[in-house]
Amino acid sequence: MDRIQIRGGAALNGVIPISGAKNAALPLMIASLLTDQTLTLENLPRLADVAQLAHILGNHGVDYSVDGKRIGEDTGSGQTAHLRARTIVDTSAPYELVAKMRASFWVIAPLVARMGAARVSLPGGCAIGTRPVDLLLMALEKLGAQIDIDGGYAVAKAPKGLIGAEIEFPKVTVGGTHVAMMAASTAHGATLIRNAAREPEVADLAACLNKMGARIRGAGSSTIEIEGVARLNGAHHRVLPDRIEAGTYATAVAMTGGDLMLEGVGEDLLEEALEALTAAGATVTSDNRGVRVRRNGAGLKAVDIATAPFPGFPTDLQAQFMALMTRARGVSRIKETIFENRFMHVQELARLGASIKLEGDTAIVSGVKRLRGAPVMATDLRASVSLVIAGLAADGETIVNRVYHLDRGFERLEEKLGACGADIARIAG
Repeated sequence: MDRIQIRGGAALNGVIPISGAKNAALPLMIASLLTDQTLTLENLPRLADVAQLAHILGNHGVDYSVDGKRIGEDTGSGQTAHLRARTIVDTSAPYELVAKMRASFWVIAPLVARMGAARVSLPGGCAIGTRPVDLLLMALEKLGAQIDIDGGYAVAKAPKGLIGAEIEFPKVTVGGTHVAMMAASTAHGATLIRNAAREPEVADLAACLNKMGARIRGAGSSTIEIEGVARLNGAHHRVLPDRIEAGTYATAVAMTGGDLMLEGVGEDLLEEALEALTAAGATVTSDNRGVRVRRNGAGLKAVDIATAPFPGFPTDLQAQFMALMTRARGVSRIKETIFENRFMHVQELARLGASIKLEGDTAIVSGVKRLRGAPVMATDLRASVSLVIAGLAADGETIVNRVYHLDRGFERLEEKLGACGADIARIAG
């Protein structure tokens, strides 16, 4: 397996173009199953998860093609992909495919909406918690689907089509909101979704579905109204910027010092995270080019955070912020409220010299004067990049093993950081 080699101590200075959001790209790609016409997605990130989902969708009959690179085109600008499910050839999604990517379970919604039937493997456990799909299935049942669990598969049937209904989620669920919106778009009658997820990626999916002919109002708020339509058409949509990637690089420059322009992202996508970085000692400004984050060498201050659904502090930035706090003056408390088991990076950060104590859902981080490079192992996507951030500031050499986790969610990470002064390289396995 490939590894990432980092020699710490270099400040980060320059411009990093922010890629399209993985968390938006995946549901947008799945939405292509709702129509027999072509859905064109611009700014699609070049990620392992995107390639894997394209393979999974091909199993259902989606033709997937990517525009060739044009002369002079910057590979940081994202790719343009065309997806067309002219005919659904298989309404089942086997375990060996769903197990590789939990988000692929969401195909159950467009399959049952368009074909009246779907048989999709339950995704099972996950390194950062169980993340059950019960709320997703509840939403489909509310819309009139009959749901049975058979041999580890969720079997959904709606031979006469789905019917609009009122869906109230007992807790905020991004996956549940994605599934409900896709399924309700072509249901008979109106659907009202209460306690919906407010994440920008939810609003991005709704914007794309509306371009396809859906009638969705209120996405981005906690109440979404959907008037079902008979069919959806093809469309052209640009994937929104990746706020998690932007927040990761913002945290990296706060860790190392320097001056980074995060190009193409708006401050509104990650306000709470940027506020935490400002409280820690970074300077954040924004203009029509993007978000600029600087730290001039002054020490870091300890800051307490608690993860929460959008617009709160993102759980997907918790590990990165914890890495930052390992070098802050004082003691910070980091509370994880979204996923259980999302502190697996703690032991790896400790190998670099971090001082972290766990108390239930809270990590208590006592800042240290210096970190020291060491071999570490990535445990999941976001934890992986927290080790990169720590390694950028550690004395000596850090080797991050199992970097396939990084390739799932960060496009050309070592190239982007290297172009801004980091001493970082990929070592082929």
